[in-house]
Amino acid sequence: MFGSSKSSRDGQLVVDALIGSQVVIRGDVEFSGGLYVEGRIHGKVIAQDAASAANLTLAENGVVEGEIRAQVVVISGRMDGDVHATERVELTPSARVNGNVHYQVVEMSAGAQLNGRLIHASTPVAALPPPETAEDEAASGKGDTAARRKLAEAMA
Repeated sequence: MFGSSKSSRDGQLVVDALIGSQVVIRGDVEFSGGLYVEGRIHGKVIAQDAASAANLTLAENGVVEGEIRAQVVVISGRMDGDVHATERVELTPSARVNGNVHYQVVEMSAGAQLNGRLIHASTPVAALPPPETAEDEAASGKGDTAARRKLAEAMA
């Protein structure tokens, strides 16, 4: 498990740090690489900004009471708080999540429980153009149809 050169995309789990089953952490945890949690964390678990390959795995008996922010998050244990994954979230059959899950791609197995919302982190919506005032419409001779056409073009 430790020292593996394969990434999780190759089907192998990369673990750079392990929080064992007897460990309880009260406070925030900042990490990069692979973090495997079998114990309890009472606080935020956040990947470093420069850590583009930050993977967090919450084991079946692991518990996080706080917030998780990472590129890839795999949950098999209990999570009380929001999850923010910039790439992928996987909820295994034993996952118990009480909070919102923000994701790009989500994989949820039968048996996983989610008490919260799944929120897709899509590309930002383009801003609509400012509406024309009644004076602008009167000056240009356009009516309600021009405003509807402009709205339809902005939404396309």
